[in-house]
Amino acid sequence: MIVAALAGMLGGTAVQAQPGYVPSEENIKSRTEFDECRLGIFIHWGLYSTFAQGEWYMQNAGITLDEYSKVADAFYPHHFNAREWVKAFKDAGAGYVTFTSRHHEGFSMWKTDVSDYNIVDATPYKRDIIRQLADACHDEDLRLHLYYSHLDWGREDYPMGRTGKKCGKDSTRADYDHYFKFMNAQLTELLTRYGEIGAIWFDGMWDHDEDKTPFDWRLDEQYALIHKLQPGCLVGNNHHGSVIPGEDIQIFERDLPGENTTGWVQEGMQISAKNPLETCTTMNGMWGYKIADQNYKSLDQIVALLVRTSGHGANLLMNIGPQPNGELPATALSRLKELGEWMRQYGSTIKGTKAGDIKPQDWGATTRKGDQLYVHVTDHEATSVTLPLQCKVKSAVEFETSAKVECKKTSEGYVLTLNPHKDKADYIVVLTTK
Repeated sequence: MIVAALAGMLGGTAVQAQPGYVPSEENIKSRTEFDECRLGIFIHWGLYSTFAQGEWYMQNAGITLDEYSKVADAFYPHHFNAREWVKAFKDAGAGYVTFTSRHHEGFSMWKTDVSDYNIVDATPYKRDIIRQLADACHDEDLRLHLYYSHLDWGREDYPMGRTGKKCGKDSTRADYDHYFKFMNAQLTELLTRYGEIGAIWFDGMWDHDEDKTPFDWRLDEQYALIHKLQPGCLVGNNHHGSVIPGEDIQIFERDLPGENTTGWVQEGMQISAKNPLETCTTMNGMWGYKIADQNYKSLDQIVALLVRTSGHGANLLMNIGPQPNGELPATALSRLKELGEWMRQYGSTIKGTKAGDIKPQDWGATTRKGDQLYVHVTDHEATSVTLPLQCKVKSAVEFETSAKVECKKTSEGYVLTLNPHKDKADYIVVLTTK
């Protein structure tokens, strides 16, 4: 009955939980450390960057694998510098980076033994990207998470879903047992060759959500394999549904917990009260590099999003799509630098906090650390805010200056009369509570 219920939540997908899953001590420790980060950097990088049309170019343009794969011979990211990337991420205040080891195009960004369609064997670059990134992350104490796609637009053993139908595959040659073994062989490589991996971030199960017969991904076996190889490695799955046993993180794509602005959330999805939460979104419009997409969020917009996400008790995973030469776009680097300057001054009101006492509001959000409640006002025009708090407020001061902020108890809670703050991305008032 559990399987049937979960299948209903996830559309046309049969989902089996990892039987009897109990998180290990290492896993619980990883969850706690992850939950304290509040900011991570998402990297979507693969062959698709060469076309500069986003990560779905193969699918959207209907290019066959025979033609698409030819670009590998020209993929030479000669300006890639893992240590410069990691330094930029850490300076921005991020606690981890999630990197696309293999996206839906099927190209592997490491030296895998089970396919020659990879960065070392198929390109003139001949160097293992994940090896370089893992070494830099471990040296700088930045957690490395690895995105891994459940679907593949090019491999014929992957059963055809609702995408990839124009990419030249012979659907009669589908063999999920063979594909499942291939995926697990790759996951084993990733979890045994590159040191400690903070999380495996799955994506693509929605590809079979329209199947008449629910598709069995055999997640129970896959999740068990991951937890056996690295007990402290967290498992997350971007299936847009409730957490199932075996998953350690609940993911929200382009949405905050409890919201459904995209329309992707599965009916009946519940927000986990036990698992860390994460919202992933883009710094501009696309996940992968698109040359025409220069619609980058401003620092104020990023801060407001980080504040609202933290106010829900979730991490913000902010995406950047690197250029084909291995460089991060100049505007993205500029935003990271600006965000880092902001985080060095105000990050203590975000990192290591819990969701505030009230849900995020139009004016901003609240976060809590011990007896201190941080009131983040991101609405530049707000002159006062009403807080329907159950706790007692002992004092109210500006975080930046320690100047007193007028705070009156009313029948609706507490009303803060704000000092001028039009020049602040986030005007923060610290309430000491009892």
